[in-house]
Amino acid sequence: MSSANTQPKMNFIVGGAAELLATFFFVILGAGTVVVTGNITGGELDIPRLLVISITHGIAIMLLVTATANISGGHINPAVTISMIVTKNISITKGILYITCQLTGATLGALVISWLLPDAGNLGSHGLGAGITSAQGLGIEIILTFALVFVIFAAAVDPKGIGQLAPIAIGLTVMADHLLGVPLTGASMNPARSFGPALVSMSWDHHWIYWVGPIVGAILAAVGYKLLFLNRESP
Repeated sequence: MSSANTQPKMNFIVGGAAELLATFFFVILGAGTVVVTGNITGGELDIPRLLVISITHGIAIMLLVTATANISGGHINPAVTISMIVTKNISITKGILYITCQLTGATLGALVISWLLPDAGNLGSHGLGAGITSAQGLGIEIILTFALVFVIFAAAVDPKGIGQLAPIAIGLTVMADHLLGVPLTGASMNPARSFGPALVSMSWDHHWIYWVGPIVGAILAAVGYKLLFLNRESP
């Protein structure tokens, strides 16, 4: 078999490995912070804890996207990968591989949290805040993910975007979304981040919201950006 034929397969494998590792560390850093800060505050979500959770998720995504952007595209999120499939930025085959690796990495990350951290509880699983209905939770996740994927397309996918600075914009968007969304839905925006802790802790309440909401929000943002802004003329 020629090297030309093996190279694409190797790229698939390397890209999938990058997605697995990045999602693994994102769950450890993100969900792990939820667990650790919850142990400190007795489970109360006060302002300092909200800030720590939001900042950690934002910085983690910024660093992990920076580390993997040139390897896999730095998706670290099945909703992002699905938006890339829908807009034909990646193939369906590569997308399925990435999503499988993301879910595997998230599950392994949750397993590590359950092993290393005492009183890990539900491992930082996402859930609806007090008084938030399923419909409201779904709408919140759609809006939060729309904002995230819109920034991803504007900053990283668009050839006229900000290029190497894109991870900073993406990380800040994740941070801002968490500041608003953590008290309401936990601010998932990422089915893998929700799936890993839910599977290991068997915490499935309203779990469907954390798939449907991010996927719908991501597709709307990606398709909308591609149709309205991607081929615009320079100002």
